Amino acid sequence: MSHAGGTPDGKPWTFLTNHARVLTNITRNPSTRLRDIAAAIGITERAAQTIVNDLEEAGYITRTKVGRRNHYSVDPSRPFRHPADADHRIEGLLALFTDHDHDTATASPAPQDTE
Repeated sequence: MSHAGGTPDGKPWTFLTNHARVLTNITRNPSTRLRDIAAAIGITERAAQTIVNDLEEAGYITRTKVGRRNHYSVDPSRPFRHPADADHRIEGLLALFTDHDHDTATASPAPQDTE
C-alpha cells in the first residue's frame, strides 16, 4: 500500500523530473513567482531558479520583465532533450499536464443506462 510521498516499495521516485514540473507549472501560470513554483513542486526557491535558468538557456521558455514581476512564455514546439525522445515535441507533455482543468470543465457526463 502506498503512503504520501512514497511508493509501495518505499522508494521515492516519480516519472517526471523537476524540470518537467517547473515547465508545466509555468505553462499553467505564466506570471507565477519562483517561490510559488518551488512551493508547488516541493523544491527550494534556489533550485527553482536554477531550473528556470536551464529552461531559458535551452530555449524552452522566455522570461520578460513586466513591472517588478517576470512573465514567462513557453515554446511548446521544442523537442525533448533525451536523444531517445528527441523526435517528440514537449507540447504533448504540456497538454497532458495542463489541459486537465479544461478537460474536466468541458467533459460531458457519462451516458446513463436507461433500461
